[in-house]
Amino acid sequence: MSTVYDLTADDIGKRLGAWDEPRYRSKQVWTQLWKRGATYDSMSEIPPALRERLAAELPMGVQVLDERTADRGATRKALLRLGGQHIVEAVLMGYPDRVTVCISSQAGCAMGCTFCATGQMGLQNNLTAGEISAQAVWARREAARLPATTPQRLTNIVFMGMGEPFANQRRVFRSLEQLTDPDTFGIGARHITVSTVGIVPGIERLAEHAPQVGLAVSFHAASDELRDQLVPPNTRYPLAELERAISGWRARTRRRPSIEWALIDGVNDTAGQAELLAPIARRLGAHVNVIPLNPTPGYPVMGSSRSRIRAFVDALEGLRVNVTIRDTRGRSIDAACGQLALSAQATGRA
Repeated sequence: MSTVYDLTADDIGKRLGAWDEPRYRSKQVWTQLWKRGATYDSMSEIPPALRERLAAELPMGVQVLDERTADRGATRKALLRLGGQHIVEAVLMGYPDRVTVCISSQAGCAMGCTFCATGQMGLQNNLTAGEISAQAVWARREAARLPATTPQRLTNIVFMGMGEPFANQRRVFRSLEQLTDPDTFGIGARHITVSTVGIVPGIERLAEHAPQVGLAVSFHAASDELRDQLVPPNTRYPLAELERAISGWRARTRRRPSIEWALIDGVNDTAGQAELLAPIARRLGAHVNVIPLNPTPGYPVMGSSRSRIRAFVDALEGLRVNVTIRDTRGRSIDAACGQLALSAQATGRA
């Protein structure tokens, strides 16, 4: 077992039964763990002696090493040690109409996107399903501490943290089951989005096994020549094959995919890239989210200026593409897109 969240309700019931606890205790513990996101010491309806035994023999396996806040407390980043060994970052973001947590599926990443801090870090470990879901549990608990200008409850989950979800497919799909199970975490599948750099078999499986879960694909380039440089998995799953997979996902799910695009000054913010992207986005019925590249020590190229962002967006809109400039949250605490893993690297604990 990596964390207590890797256990099933039956596992908890059998363990407490072996301790001669009444049957209802296991349901109480399960509900407190998942629905409330409670730690053992805050489970007030559980007798102190049982709480102590749970902590000793069924450790949660979730340790908060560091927390940082930004955006007047509306953004919270946690450095978490999971299962006693894996160190990842999760980011909680509060908006006036929603609260979203960005969770990790791996410690590090093997995809090799050089402009991304996690990609610069390399892959260290795959997370278990429970370790992935435990980040959402942390977020459910922390949401109540966000400013009153937010809903103060977790409403959305995005698999956009450290790692490539479809490089850890089996455990990611198990986590999706846990998070959407009404008797476990109980969030609606349509409130979850999985982000990928374009791993085609994973997109196909998502359509089959979790059709209500959203899909976001990090394109960053609309020509194979440039995308091979920015997103190395493109050499295995080139744009034509990726587009076929997304189109198949859309046909099966009837949902609109998102195209993620980090704008890099003078690299992918050109009129030529906009002209190549537009027909792809239109064919897929996709919404394009653009964001300026966030700085990382391992990639010296800067994000696009405001004027170049505006010109890129205007070009897409002129070509009948739905596009949004995403809000950059948490940059001051290295919690923005592409920056995760910096604090783990800096402390030498990752």
